[in-house]
Amino acid sequence: MSVEENKAIVGRWFTEFWGPDFNPAVIDELAAPDIRFEYSLHAPCRGREEVRAFAAKFRAAFPDLAFGGTADLIAEGDYVVGQWIGGGTQTGAAFDDMPVGALPAGTGKAMRFTGTTVLKVENGLITEEVGLDDGVTVLQQLGLITAAPAARPARQPWPV
Repeated sequence: MSVEENKAIVGRWFTEFWGPDFNPAVIDELAAPDIRFEYSLHAPCRGREEVRAFAAKFRAAFPDLAFGGTADLIAEGDYVVGQWIGGGTQTGAAFDDMPVGALPAGTGKAMRFTGTTVLKVENGLITEEVGLDDGVTVLQQLGLITAAPAARPARQPWPV
């Protein structure tokens, strides 16, 4: 497939999987059966069923979850890269799919953050989605970690 066709597939995925109007059918339509799906804030997923379960759990906890692109997609060969911003408010179910801590149901805590995702498209299906997100910001916004105290003044060097 051409890079333009790959970009169109990823654009549709970003809109229907990550956008505000989630379309669960897009998983079967655009994800490879054994898709590799990894983000720093979540346990890695392998396969359509794990991706579907992840999406259901994430959206149950954050019903207004939505992400959107912040730059044009970049493509080379089978790879497409996208920058994004998004988030949501945890008004729904409890959520524990993060490397640190868990949220009880309905905390009302909001998160808004950015990231970059690299997707591999082979024969019209997404075989890999690997993203790097601003997880520290999210964990601070959700109250799961606290900011470090302000830096102390620099010490004077040892006398020579």
